[in-house]
Amino acid sequence: QVQLIESGGGLVQDGGSLRLSCAASERTSTRAMGWFRQAPGKEREFVAAISGTGAMALYADSVKGRFTISRDNAKNMLYVQMNNLNTEDTAVYYCTAMRPNSALPRREGTAYDYWGRGTQVTVSS
Repeated sequence: QVQLIESGGGLVQDGGSLRLSCAASERTSTRAMGWFRQAPGKEREFVAAISGTGAMALYADSVKGRFTISRDNAKNMLYVQMNNLNTEDTAVYYCTAMRPNSALPRREGTAYDYWGRGTQVTVSS
């Protein structure tokens, strides 16, 4: 099964930017992939997802216009560029992937079969 490893998290000031990366251990071009996050004391929430080809993307309303999800299937990589960060974006961010041949992105966490361990993003005011 595919292994997912996130990187790029850290501490950033309010209004700053970060780019998260997710490295997959095998080919993922036939799978939709996504990012979810979980803040302390809160439930996990959808952030963004992208189709297997990269042609279709979904975003949570809270990040639309600030975050951009992308992928490089040649490198088995998933990214999310996060701009204009605020303290409400502080959370552990998880990379996730569907099973093979599930190419359309979904907002529901239950649609995804594989999860990384997460990377912490902290936004200071």
